[in-house]
Amino acid sequence: MRLTAAVITKNEERQIERCLRSLAFCDELLVLDSGSTDRTRELAAACGARVLLDPDWRGFATQRNRALAAARGEWVLMVDADEWVPTELADAIRAALAAPGAHAAFRMPRLSSYCGQDMRHGGWWPDHVTRLMRRAGSRYEGEIHERCIVPGAVGTLTPALRHESFRDLDQVLAKVNAYSSAGARELVAAGRPASLERALLKGAWAFVRTYLLRAGFLDGRRGLMLAISNAEGTYYRVAKAWLAAQQDKPR
Repeated sequence: MRLTAAVITKNEERQIERCLRSLAFCDELLVLDSGSTDRTRELAAACGARVLLDPDWRGFATQRNRALAAARGEWVLMVDADEWVPTELADAIRAALAAPGAHAAFRMPRLSSYCGQDMRHGGWWPDHVTRLMRRAGSRYEGEIHERCIVPGAVGTLTPALRHESFRDLDQVLAKVNAYSSAGARELVAAGRPASLERALLKGAWAFVRTYLLRAGFLDGRRGLMLAISNAEGTYYRVAKAWLAAQQDKPR
């Protein structure tokens, strides 16, 4: 089975080489770039990737679907630039594709780091993600936290995909802003209720769920920081949706 590793990028020169080098076991490396202004495309090409430029960004699901359409392999391994595949997972992927079976896709646990620490609580572990799929019939839906839809059964691989989710607090704040804005657009489009009181309650609940119910406190100080940033992201998502609704009201 021919396997394509697909990566969507924009300004990822800091980490694209680590990602692509971990994917050297694949038959094809495909990078779909959304108009990087740094050396992302140059570094990707040097790693042997087929680099396509598509600056017309319309959300994560659309870009992943475009990468699926451009892939040449029967199977596609979808990896983000801030992720990498350890040797144990690469071996498991090869074994899964070599064995006959009825699976249309495989999911795998993902071990993510937050400001330099691997997080094993707070809802971040095992964080199963479906990333290995038959190209035919597979697609993505959703603007953020997009879902992979596959035409059949999903198997599970044991080794973990690695993920440097947040390098530092600057990146945390940037993602909280970007993701809360995208989430607010989804709330507005779906006609979901939003108010300042709801934003406060939802934010508080996100903190309690992350830090207490999902035992984020076991990750120490980073666990507390993660719970706070989750609460902030939830609060801002609903608050932005409320403000957008206020602006649409006649004055």
